[in-house]
Amino acid sequence: MNHVELFAGVGGFRRAMDLVTQDLGFPIKTIAYSEIDKNAIITYNANFDTTGEIAMGNIVDFVKKRNAMRALPHYELLSGGFPCQTFSMMGSQEGFEEERGQMFFRIMDMINERHPRYVLLENVKNLMRHDGGNTIAVIRRELEQAGYIVRIDVFNSNDFGLPQKRNRAIIFARRRYMGNFEFNSELVRDAFVQLDRDHCSLNFYDSTIDILDRQTNEKYYLSERIKPTLLSDGSAGFRSNSDIDQVIARPLTATMHKMHRACQDNYYSDLFIQSNGKDRPSERMTKEELARIPIRKLTPKEAFMLQGFPNDYAHNASLARVADGAMYKQAGNAVSVNTIYAVLYYLIINRIIRQ
Repeated sequence: MNHVELFAGVGGFRRAMDLVTQDLGFPIKTIAYSEIDKNAIITYNANFDTTGEIAMGNIVDFVKKRNAMRALPHYELLSGGFPCQTFSMMGSQEGFEEERGQMFFRIMDMINERHPRYVLLENVKNLMRHDGGNTIAVIRRELEQAGYIVRIDVFNSNDFGLPQKRNRAIIFARRRYMGNFEFNSELVRDAFVQLDRDHCSLNFYDSTIDILDRQTNEKYYLSERIKPTLLSDGSAGFRSNSDIDQVIARPLTATMHKMHRACQDNYYSDLFIQSNGKDRPSERMTKEELARIPIRKLTPKEAFMLQGFPNDYAHNASLARVADGAMYKQAGNAVSVNTIYAVLYYLIINRIIRQ
């Protein structure tokens, strides 16, 4: 089965498909990918062999050329984590009114030109209720009018072997002529727990302590100057519970390199790490006391691992001269590999996707 990956980022969909191919003997081959971020493309190519594949570049420009869309080799599966900032609770929530929100319609340009059998998309949870539910209704209607049966649900990465509370809307659509089918997060989760982990290529972690390196570069440690700000519970106009040493990480964000407060980002104390998670100083120390102990942020390696990527992913990108700041953005924007693997596993074993 041939696959085209739109808004590819660093290849979360592709990574899951490669592992499914390896584990289930169900071949899914990526034949083309679209991405505009130069650093993401470098990371993608540092971790995948893209020889002979079509680099589509900017999807906005690509879909303007019908001959280019028609010239793509035949493909059955189209995937994409289309830009989510305009639908996110942390963004402007302008939705389709903002240029990035229009990217869904560029997906529809591809669909209406080639009509692949299957479409698999990902976006933020807030997509489900954005604009009072009108946004998701438009997405459903567009896909249905193109001849698809559409199923949409919210999936949490923590249900699929990753210690990160990351809720994302997953949209799966299949051509109507292929018949009806069942698909939701509960069904996928039930199938996933039956996986034989000893014969599965995914990385599974029960806690962030399973990911955190015991020793790392000093540059990842918070300075004495910034610790009080990041640990504070806010100010008169902004109140929060800024906690550290989360066993299940908060959702990674594309802006985590900007160092938000500890209510938004993930920070870990040496006491927690070196005690193998047994000592959680925030449970017994004041914020002032916490500010006097060594605390660090995630490394790019750990951020990618929290998304299910292998532990050499950041290293390969670093060798290709991708900076830490760019890698944090990439990890925060990525789709969780385990979640997509779980979705594909369910769809394949139930013959909803078939050769």
